[in-house]
Amino acid sequence: MQEQSLQTVFALLTEWYHVYKRDLPWRRTKDPYAIWVSEIMLQQTRVEAVKPYYARFLEELPTIRHLAEADEEQILKLWEGLGYYSRVRNMQAAAKQVMAEYDGKMPADHKALLRLKGIGPYTAGAVASIAFSLPFAAVDGNVLRVMSRVFADERDIMLQQTKKAWEEEINDALTGEIAGDVNQALMELGATVCVPNGEPKCENCPLRTLCLAYQKGNPMQYPVKSEKKPRTKEYLSVCFMTDGKRIALRKRDSKGLLANLWELPHVPKEYALPMAFADWGIQQAEIKNMHGQKHIFTHIEWHMDAYFINVKTMADTPFQWVTIEEAKEKYALPSAFKKIWTDGLNMLEDMEYEQLHL
Repeated sequence: MQEQSLQTVFALLTEWYHVYKRDLPWRRTKDPYAIWVSEIMLQQTRVEAVKPYYARFLEELPTIRHLAEADEEQILKLWEGLGYYSRVRNMQAAAKQVMAEYDGKMPADHKALLRLKGIGPYTAGAVASIAFSLPFAAVDGNVLRVMSRVFADERDIMLQQTKKAWEEEINDALTGEIAGDVNQALMELGATVCVPNGEPKCENCPLRTLCLAYQKGNPMQYPVKSEKKPRTKEYLSVCFMTDGKRIALRKRDSKGLLANLWELPHVPKEYALPMAFADWGIQQAEIKNMHGQKHIFTHIEWHMDAYFINVKTMADTPFQWVTIEEAKEKYALPSAFKKIWTDGLNMLEDMEYEQLHL
């Protein structure tokens, strides 16, 4: 790639960015901690969804020290609904590293940032360039899509070597004073104009006079992207279980998917509910069908049948029985269960109303 061509791209992009960029809360600060928090939250999550989480997180944990010293249940509750909970666990581990090794200050060094837990080349490049004006690329899917179209690049963006090549090419052309704006401009263009789904808005693009895919009339053919492996499907029977006042929650294992989070009790679909009740110490219960749900993780799909279980008698159970208020304040429930949870609360409210008016 010609360095001169990339510098022309950067000049056009930053000029456009200063006029058309969205006013986002994390763009109003140079605080490396706040920028780091925003970049981690924005991975796999829409901008509008992140805004309230970002504000609440920084209100409760305004410094790296606060994050390092926070209780895990608190950080999981603050993250509730964002998903990919390993992100915030890694953030806390990294915050502890920063406290121990850098006196609580984010290191203004790209290699040092890369040594922090959960920080890869993209996040290190974003923090280094935006907070510290260091000349490092932040290459994500948005950037790969823009660059693939502008240069009609036939390389498969699913391959790590393609991403690495673009990082090196952008790094070679970057200077520190423009690096933060260039990285943010590339992200902005990819999110708002050179979009991932549907036709790109080429008429609004500051790069259309340079864009080889646009000139060829086939921007939708880029980027070249090999197919992902199909997701594994799991079929579950999920129980919203109540004794009339409290609701049963169960803590997940400390390793693997949704580690250490709270969940609604469930079993594989082929496992009959009476067998599950026997295992759980549920002696007598009324069962009502609820609307089933599907939830998609990166590599797994959950197909969930749902049941409202009104427990009449029980022995010791392996669950934590919590009130609605306790659940809201203390227990982080993954978004996979949120619709069943909401439906269950509505059914519980109906049940309480019926009992009052018997």
